[in-house]
Amino acid sequence: MSRSKQQGGSKQQGSTRQRSGQGQRGGAQGEGTREVRGGVAQKVQPDEQLAAIVGKEPLTRAELTKRIWDYIKSNDLQDAEDRRQILADDRLRPIFGKDRVSMFEMTKLVNMHVR
Repeated sequence: MSRSKQQGGSKQQGSTRQRSGQGQRGGAQGEGTREVRGGVAQKVQPDEQLAAIVGKEPLTRAELTKRIWDYIKSNDLQDAEDRRQILADDRLRPIFGKDRVSMFEMTKLVNMHVR
């Protein structure tokens, strides 16, 4: 047998081994039992000021961000010329601490109002 056929055969076996190892990464054995650890899927509790905008119940960070953006858009609080800038109204001003913030800065400021 030539070397190229032997190498090709070993590559094929290696890929078979990888496929058979799927049970270790999340196959049928452990499905549905893994807990959410953090990041945007982590549930957070808004403080009183933030709850006035997004509600009092615990939300994932993703849902919290979505609700803040829904509020901003429904109240037309994005700067018309620079849509990255958010203009704070009376409800957002206590959260942001100023009249105008960038959308990138907003996340940092909102995170100071969750537990």
